Amino acid sequence: MSTQWIAVIGTCAFAFILKFVGHSLPEKWLAHPRIGRINALIPIVLLTALVTINSVTVKTKIVIDHRMAGLGVAIIALYFKLPFPVIVLGAAVGSAIAYHFSH
Repeated sequence: MSTQWIAVIGTCAFAFILKFVGHSLPEKWLAHPRIGRINALIPIVLLTALVTINSVTVKTKIVIDHRMAGLGVAIIALYFKLPFPVIVLGAAVGSAIAYHFSH
């Protein structure tokens, strides 16, 4: 078995154990206001990190390219509180137009 498969299986086992422990915690521990605030912020932080990494990096280098135009369109659409599909399509179109004119 290769090292990659061992890493995949280990990660799956860790994720399962983490989910099992999360469901096994007493409800009074999770009802604490601080835990509620932290749990509300975790998805926001993870999504922000994902968008940032995928928008400005290529392998290990920071690159400013057509994806930043798409991100800019998405930020403007978010500011105007447009529906999510409009935000995604606007970002894709903005990125595609910038890519077309840069190549």
